[in-house]
Amino acid sequence: MHQARKRFGQHFLHDRNIIARIVSAIAPAEGDHLLEIGPGQGALTLPLLAECKQLTAVELDRDLIPILQRNAAQYGDLNIINCDILEFDLNALAKADNRQYRVAGNLPYNISTPLMFHLMASISHIRDMHFMVQKEVALRIVANVGDKNYGRLSIMMQYYCQCEYLFDVPPQSFTPPPKVDSAIIRLIPHPQPMIEVKDFELFSLIVKTAFGQRRKTISNSLKKMIDPSCFEAAQIDRSLRAECLTGEDFARLTNTKLSQDSDD
Repeated sequence: MHQARKRFGQHFLHDRNIIARIVSAIAPAEGDHLLEIGPGQGALTLPLLAECKQLTAVELDRDLIPILQRNAAQYGDLNIINCDILEFDLNALAKADNRQYRVAGNLPYNISTPLMFHLMASISHIRDMHFMVQKEVALRIVANVGDKNYGRLSIMMQYYCQCEYLFDVPPQSFTPPPKVDSAIIRLIPHPQPMIEVKDFELFSLIVKTAFGQRRKTISNSLKKMIDPSCFEAAQIDRSLRAECLTGEDFARLTNTKLSQDSDD
């Protein structure tokens, strides 16, 4: 039996009820193009493959590949790519076969946030995403302004996607059991961004900088980037902290700064 490896952040899902709930939430259909991140021993891979008949999986642990290939043979066509998902180029894969992918996976907790940001670079090639993540991360993703979990991750993920918290997954559903609770989330990319931003990189930097010093007022945390007059022009109270501003507020601040800079 393959032993879970801590360096890969492996926790293998074995709870059949939870697996069935995840498959039901994804609702795969024949003809869907599924991409699974970190298939592990195939607990989710096999029931998904049985429904959609073809699946691409990205797995870093090469010792798992022959196990997956052997177990999957009776269910359908499994294409396994052995690489680090943070270095995987979904854009290149999608352009090569002209497909839109449905992405799923039990994400390694140590890289779940950078991994989701990495996938956003390929958002136009993604139909939807269903992920198992640490419960704390899931709560941050779906949080709204005023919620204690609200922050940069909330704004940035909701910029790209409609974010939905589906259900909890207890530690005993895994081998070995993690020390934290998990949750399943659904992310559906917006056809068009819900927030109008004229310079996304600047918007992203402003949000990151503001929440990087979230105990400070935004006028203090952003003083090296934003002129005080910009807050007034954007109709934002500069005595507020970042957690009090919506994504729309940050977008308006970004667009106002751009407008002022172009006038100078």
